[in-house]
Amino acid sequence: MKLIILKENLNKGLNIVGRVAGKNLTLPILNNILIEVKKNFLNISSTDLELGIKYWTLVKTEKEGSITVPAKILMSFINLLPDKKINIEAKNQDLFIQCEENQTKIKGQSPEEFPIIPIIEENEIIEISAPVLCEGLSRVVDFSILNQARPEISGVYFNFQKEGLVLTTTDSFRLAEKRITLIKNPTKNISFILPQKSTRELVNIFSEYQGNIKLRVSPNQVLFEYLMTETSHPEIQIISRLIDGEYPDYQSIIPKKYEVELIIEKDQLINQIKTASIFSGKSNEIKVKTDSKKGGIEILSQNPELGENKGFLPAKILQGANKEMEIAFNYKFLIDGLNNIKSKNTFIGLNGEEGPAVIKPDKDTTYVYVVMPIKSS
Repeated sequence: MKLIILKENLNKGLNIVGRVAGKNLTLPILNNILIEVKKNFLNISSTDLELGIKYWTLVKTEKEGSITVPAKILMSFINLLPDKKINIEAKNQDLFIQCEENQTKIKGQSPEEFPIIPIIEENEIIEISAPVLCEGLSRVVDFSILNQARPEISGVYFNFQKEGLVLTTTDSFRLAEKRITLIKNPTKNISFILPQKSTRELVNIFSEYQGNIKLRVSPNQVLFEYLMTETSHPEIQIISRLIDGEYPDYQSIIPKKYEVELIIEKDQLINQIKTASIFSGKSNEIKVKTDSKKGGIEILSQNPELGENKGFLPAKILQGANKEMEIAFNYKFLIDGLNNIKSKNTFIGLNGEEGPAVIKPDKDTTYVYVVMPIKSS
């Protein structure tokens, strides 16, 4: 194997695939990156057996071949090189790197020892804008939770419908749903659960890309593919295992009507909740009390050791103007939901001390956040 490549292109690829090549004591080969040169393309790959990442870039090829080398050593060395052309050659399981006056040799291993990253070749291709997908996933991914007893809620639920894609997560205490449109819709309904780790890497890797992502699904795995702008050749492929299990029938949890409905200024509400949180104690409990006389809500918190706080915010009450209620919430859950509201004002629907509350943008029907109250003892 022998090639010439710009440091910028190599460094970009290493930063992408190096995300899953980590310290693995049980299978040390997973700490390596696989380097392959075919025709005019360099392909570098990494995997942790649950998530695989492949990256391609154009290079000047002098000899085809492959080798696998430790990811940490290669990345650290390349990162310190000047922004110049790099000559790379593999001989007898050693990788030789030269850049101006810098020369080094990295001990490698046979590429045959590297795990095979599966290829998904299903006919059904779904196409979606990378910015749209990343924005949608970023608004729901934090609300899944690793749960061995209930693995189905340990990831993001993708539900492809003819009308678009519905993304859903829940940790049993709150739930987020985001609806997004597709460039190319599937011919049939397709659904799967993507692990939280894979989802985060998907967002981290594709967040800087502006084109479209092609998606293929098999019974146990999913492929997200981004093509080079100048050719139809892949630039990035992310292949992830899927979580087995049936996702909960969450639609019944989202309220269809509310005892109290109001519109309130989002940033002011966040500030009042943060102020109240100072006195919330270890339970993170604050209380939201509707005030029909003043036309708004009070945010209350009390801690016997620290003190107490009470703040008021005016609100536009749409439903239940004469109904007063006091509901306890985990303040962190409220802030998490409000931080994903992109509009100036937010809609809040309340259903008493034990009913689920809803937070969503006042004029956007594509996002909804459901949070359960803290039940009084």
